[in-house]
Amino acid sequence: MASFRTALLATAASALSLAAAPAALADGLTFTNKTTANGLGNNSVNGVYASGSSIYAATNGGLSISTNGGSSFTNKTTTSGLGNNSVYGVYASGSSIYAATLGGLSISIDGGSSFTNKTTANGLGNNNVYGVYASGSSIYAATVGGLSISTDGGSTFINKTTANGLGVNNLRGVYVSGNSIYAATNGGGLSISTYGGSSFTTKTTTSGLGSNSVYGVYASGNNIYAATLDGLSISTDGGSSFTNKTTTSGLGDNYVSGVYASGSSIYASTDGGLSISTDGGSTFINYTTANGLGSKKVLVVYASGGNVYAATSQFIDFTPPPGLKGGGLSIAQLPSTPVPGPLPVAGAAAAFGFSRKLRRRLRAAASTSC
Repeated sequence: MASFRTALLATAASALSLAAAPAALADGLTFTNKTTANGLGNNSVNGVYASGSSIYAATNGGLSISTNGGSSFTNKTTTSGLGNNSVYGVYASGSSIYAATLGGLSISIDGGSSFTNKTTANGLGNNNVYGVYASGSSIYAATVGGLSISTDGGSTFINKTTANGLGVNNLRGVYVSGNSIYAATNGGGLSISTYGGSSFTTKTTTSGLGSNSVYGVYASGNNIYAATLDGLSISTDGGSSFTNKTTTSGLGDNYVSGVYASGSSIYASTDGGLSISTDGGSTFINYTTANGLGSKKVLVVYASGGNVYAATSQFIDFTPPPGLKGGGLSIAQLPSTPVPGPLPVAGAAAAFGFSRKLRRRLRAAASTSC
């Protein structure tokens, strides 16, 4: 009897597990917004990077750095060596910090105390730099004149252009994984190199991209995520083909300017909020000012150490429409354990029907053993 009961209970547990809905974020996910009151250089935040308790915010008024988890920021400007106070991207590794500015690529090797600015004189394609990535002594700068690559810590750069296969020379972002380089171009698609940048193959709408204007890119293994101006395009085959996600999948807006992914979780920054998926992009939950975001216009997103960081935009030329507030860097703590969603109706009914059959079989087995 005991073994029979144990076997039935094990079967029941398995059935209930199969019927359960995929794990989802808690509906109560809320953000705390950081602004100039916390030391940000400007409430228009164009980029963000985080590592441990250190947070780096690229703003329209300088590069703002926090070493206490965002409680307060110290702002760095041209007086610290930045090429320009309009900073559009940031990356950090140890004491090295890389700031993409509209006056060059500014590099600090002392934790941000001082910066040395790199320009076209060092080989950059253009002094307007919109994105940066670094790995060891290799630095990749996305400029409006091409993808500039340095292998000597930034002393010199070699610029890659359409002559090397880029869709266009106007770049908005760059990401690197191993020998693969992914360049987000403004109007030319997503350009991919598997040869360290010697040559590129460009993917466009013919490969499934939502738009050829790509503003952000992230990659992990064979999975590639492209933030386009008409949806979030996802490839699971190394870029051979893409499936495009839009508002019909739950995105806040089809204008997607940034993306980050970790496992089955995908974060998309849109003009209509921060959209998060926990099922690999099948569905998204959208977060807005109602959840504490500084603005529903989210430019860049990054997740690290159990937190998600949303760089939001400030509107200063006109009175913000509903849902658009004053911008800032919005931070939320992710649930340590994903919260299961409710059983779907069919799954709940099946589980309930199975439990009734289980009880009848247990009673029948008990009477037989007696």
